[in-house]
Amino acid sequence: MTSSFPWSSDRAFERLGDTFSRADNDPGAQAVFTKLLRRRGKHQAQTAPENPHSLAGAIVSIKALFDVAGETTTSGAKVLMDAPPATSDAVVIARLDKAGAVFAGLTNMSEFAYSGLGLNPHFGTPLNAVFPGCAPGGSTSGGAVGVALGLCDIAIGSDTGGSLRIPAAFNGIVGFKPTQGTVPMTGGRPLSDSLDSFGPMARSVAACELAWQVMAGTDLQPVNKRPCRLVVPANFGLSEMDPVVAAGFEHLRQRLLASGLEIVEKQLVSIDLYGQVPPWHMTSVEARAHYERCFQDRPQDFDQRVHARMARADEISAVQYRQTLNRRSEFIGAFSEEVWDDILLLPTTPILPPEIDSLKDDATFNRLNLLALRNPSLVNVADGCGIALPFEHQNCVLSAMLIAPHGRDETLLACAKAVEAALSGEA
Repeated sequence: MTSSFPWSSDRAFERLGDTFSRADNDPGAQAVFTKLLRRRGKHQAQTAPENPHSLAGAIVSIKALFDVAGETTTSGAKVLMDAPPATSDAVVIARLDKAGAVFAGLTNMSEFAYSGLGLNPHFGTPLNAVFPGCAPGGSTSGGAVGVALGLCDIAIGSDTGGSLRIPAAFNGIVGFKPTQGTVPMTGGRPLSDSLDSFGPMARSVAACELAWQVMAGTDLQPVNKRPCRLVVPANFGLSEMDPVVAAGFEHLRQRLLASGLEIVEKQLVSIDLYGQVPPWHMTSVEARAHYERCFQDRPQDFDQRVHARMARADEISAVQYRQTLNRRSEFIGAFSEEVWDDILLLPTTPILPPEIDSLKDDATFNRLNLLALRNPSLVNVADGCGIALPFEHQNCVLSAMLIAPHGRDETLLACAKAVEAALSGEA
């Protein structure tokens, strides 16, 4: 057990029992889990004291798109509820199990992970842990709420356009989207092969780092906090902000400057290339490739907003899709060369969590969903890495996002630790 983490292997069984009790009885925990893994979790908790790994005893939740042996992988979709159970664990789930993680349950999500706001008409929508009556953020909605409520220490999820970072931002926790190639995708139901990444959410950068290293199968060598130059892109991500987000972000900049961190603002030339890469070309076409039979045969069983987004694949040709992939490849190279050793600093989302009642109207839902996804999606298209960090301004929970190019995950985490320390007054 590493003392800096909030778990211990000898208390795992007791803590897991508390999680199950709260999941069963606490109204605030409703719709967090689609299924509790009672038998497996209890066995893991009982054997955790025998495991020397620093993750041993950590209560971990699993987004419902990962294969867990003996369980149906629903991906939050009604059309997959009758699919046969998985015969083995996804690669990352098996690695977490070996490292002594204690599985609490499968967590709720947007259907097929195809929304940034976290609503689900089939399994219910988890209640935002910080903003009552508001959207939990998606698509890893249940995972974020579970961490924020203290039901689990770490939530394992996916991120196609912000699906780890948006719910982290909306619930006041840390969400880390690694470079796609660092974590094996085998055994996780896809949305977009081009844009999906698997990663963790937790209450600290260090806990996310440890979970990522286990998922990636790398040596457990935590990086030391190290400041990098922070760049605020003057031509991206700062428009259409809620006033409290704008004021909070400016306050954040001043706090970080006062702590000694270097922050500059400049135009990013590569953003012009980014504007030529519509992410929906990849999500709609690639989702249809995986779920075409369900799309055609059972449209009535879909979340109709998800079905409509998948239907957009019919609007583009194979040539246009390939052209989008080519332009994306060009953008990845340009972005990596331009940003290099710097770290971008942005609001994770330009908006606060919207009230769920306001999202009944399709036009409002679509507008706010796109706004929530706007800033985080840059990282996925760039095949980079990004992390959402919570902070408070005038008693409002907000979130800042750090972004690094492809493969700079350790640099990003080292810088995130420095920013985290500055925000807590420990710098």
